[in-house]
Amino acid sequence: MRAGSPRLLREINDRAAIEALLRNGPLTRAELEGIIGLSKPATAQLLTRLEDEGTVLRNGLRGGGRGPRAQLWTVNGALAHVAAVDLTPDSIDIAIADISGATLTEHRAPMPKTDVLAAFHSAVTKAAAQAGLTTDALHHVVVGSPGAVDPATGRLNYAPHMPDWENKNIPEELEALLDTSVTVENDVNLVALEEMIAGRAVGVRDFVLLWPADAVGAAVVVNGVLLRGATGGAGEIDALQVPDHAHADTGTRRTGSRYGDLLDSPGIARLARAHGVSARTGLSAVEKALGAGPAGREFLVDLARRIATGVANVVAVLDPELVLLSGDIAQAGGTTLADLVAAELRRLVVPRTPVRLALVTGKPVRSGALHSALSVVREQVFGLPAATTEPFSGPRRGEERTASTSPSAR
Repeated sequence: MRAGSPRLLREINDRAAIEALLRNGPLTRAELEGIIGLSKPATAQLLTRLEDEGTVLRNGLRGGGRGPRAQLWTVNGALAHVAAVDLTPDSIDIAIADISGATLTEHRAPMPKTDVLAAFHSAVTKAAAQAGLTTDALHHVVVGSPGAVDPATGRLNYAPHMPDWENKNIPEELEALLDTSVTVENDVNLVALEEMIAGRAVGVRDFVLLWPADAVGAAVVVNGVLLRGATGGAGEIDALQVPDHAHADTGTRRTGSRYGDLLDSPGIARLARAHGVSARTGLSAVEKALGAGPAGREFLVDLARRIATGVANVVAVLDPELVLLSGDIAQAGGTTLADLVAAELRRLVVPRTPVRLALVTGKPVRSGALHSALSVVREQVFGLPAATTEPFSGPRRGEERTASTSPSAR
């Protein structure tokens, strides 16, 4: 085995320390020493070196009970900044964060029906200004959007709810507007990424995430990697033609209904009314059904039949470990709806795939976009590996033993 050079070993340990600080927040020297496995003198030298470079900062003191208070260390967030954007037909929801992951500001603006690019530029510019930045000072921007960008053309495909964004090279136009690098990612893919990082799919290698809404979307993860497809359209099942297996008669055709029409808000509300559950929206219908007795139960069973019919096509091909239901409709239905979908799914396909609720709620698209943007920038600035769902790998005593590994923090 060939011994690693001192420079290589320092780089390995520096990356390990930076990653530990990013994952765990401010740490004392002793805590960092325990995580990365270096000796006390080696950890002290590492922190001095990183502080001299401006990579880490002192961040107050931690009380030590009867003993002396210990110095806390943190990554210098000012080294780089990112923006995460949740783009919908109705709104632009933005968060600006520094490289440590600390959110500096949030801004939400309506999405007009015309001049959409100008509105986008204005919203991001305002959010950046709130954080004391200009858009060209953002190191990377990730935009979560319905539909998917074709990697060959840059055009947004499979997005009927966002017609004003069609026939444009979206990443190219947004980069020109903001004067910085931009990634446009399918919104449900970003939710799946967030579930892999902080939700129900941590440690799950193969799963499908479904978002029942006005534009039904799915994300497919195979062997821990998002499956995007040749044109970016993997998981775009909104236009899938399926039979309506609901028992109540809502006027839909039993053969060849559009999956998205069965699960959009008007479609769910009609199904609820057919069961005697009066509601103006699909969300309120599901909420009311949980306390509406037998009528509510039968409506939820019918809704589960509709959801399972589309999911079955994906499960039959992929045989994933898990199906996750995400979004407001799924969360309103809770474990009751998830269990009903699982039961219906077992009637339709051979795999006995469990169905669970996604754990990440609130703003999962924006959260996924933020993690994606941070992954890009941390790789550029610190040389850390790109987005991963695996935890920090632990001790690496580089300066106290020989090494033959590549310069990686894992």
